Formats: sequence, structure tokens, C-alpha cells
Amino acid sequence: MKLSIMQPYFLPYIGYFQLIAASDAFIVYDNIKYTKKGWINRNRMLRDGEPVTFSLPLKKDSDSLDVRERELTADFEPEKLLNQFKSAYRKAPHFTGTWPVIEEILRHEDRNLFRFLHHSIVRICSHLGITTEIRTSSDIGIDHSLKNQEKVLALCGAAGADLYINPIGGMQLYQRGEFRANGVDLRFLRPKELIYPQFRESFVPWLSILDVMMFYDPESLHDFIETGYNLI
Repeated sequence: MKLSIMQPYFLPYIGYFQLIAASDAFIVYDNIKYTKKGWINRNRMLRDGEPVTFSLPLKKDSDSLDVRERELTADFEPEKLLNQFKSAYRKAPHFTGTWPVIEEILRHEDRNLFRFLHHSIVRICSHLGITTEIRTSSDIGIDHSLKNQEKVLALCGAAGADLYINPIGGMQLYQRGEFRANGVDLRFLRPKELIYPQFRESFVPWLSILDVMMFYDPESLHDFIETGYNLI
């Protein structure tokens, strides 16, 4: 069984969804510390030909809390972010087909950060035709005090995985020998370069999946998610 594990991210880049599609099961961490300078509640989109950051506003709280313990601000107004997206992408070729998905995600009523992000990931996977089982880390019976590689190996064991797939950026975090000793093959997913027409000639790579869905036709996007990577 092929397994991958990641933090939840808000409208992440295409490689995140390739990782999900490459797996039989995908575990989303909810009992993991929220990182202020990471990408959990923010990402980048294209506006006037330049990459700009967008984000979900969070209620002020302790930096030691897990993602599942954080909340969006009570005065979060989805329409403000939707208006930013509409202003940036209303003339994109696949705006009409993508917009209802984005509206559904932003208008999700749950203000818990993890549940809001989990809903967005599941909804985009459905839109992209990804049928991988998506599980939540705290629902899996392991010692959740474990850290880093030990926790991943415990999750692999509990899930019955014989292949663990990690993003290419994590090559320095894990040792293949340790995985082999636990009966698990370790592979890393490297996305192939994807260049598609945006509004201007100069292409801006690695933006939110929002950008890809707005400019790339759905059938070709599904094919690229399924095949546009190498496992090393």
C-alpha cells in the first residue's frame, strides 16, 4: 500500500495533489504544531503578472497550539478573498469551471482551521478526479508523542504501508535504511516542470493550485497530476 503524509495547506501547489494522487492513502496532520511562517494558511496567486500572497486570517492565540486548535478570525469575510480571486482571474480561460469550487471552499462555514483546510483539500481532489483515501493523523492509533521519522514510520506501520512517498524537498529528513528495516520502501516525488499560458509571456511557476486550475484545461490537468512526476 502506497502512503503519503503532509501538513494541511491552503490551496497548495500542484505537487501536493500529485503526492495525493500517487498514493493509495493520504494522511493529513492535524495534531502538529501550527507554523506561523509556513504555508498552512497562505499561498501565492498571480495578480497583474506578479506573484502575490493571500492568506486566511487567524484568531490570535498561542504559537504552541496544534493546527486543529487554531481558528479563523470571527470576522473572517470570505467575500473579500473571493473578490481578490475574481479580480485576478475573471478573464482566465477556465474561470467559469473553477469558480464554483473556489466559492464552495471559501464559504465553508466551519471556522476551525484544520477542518476548513481539510474540506478544501477534499473538495479540490474531487474536482480534479483524485480518489485517494484521505485520513486524519489523530484518528490513527499510534504514539503521537513521536517526532519526525519515527512518527512517519509509526503511521506507515499502522496504515499497513509498504511504500512511503515524500515530497522531493524532504530527502535530507529520512533514511532509506531505516524505512527498509521497517519493511517500507521510501521514494521521493519530483514534479516535472509545468509551463502553461498565463496572462503575460513571462511564466510564474509554483503558484497555488488556484492558478493552475484557472489556466490549464481540466482534462490535461488531470493527466499531468497522474503522470507529471518522477519517483526517485
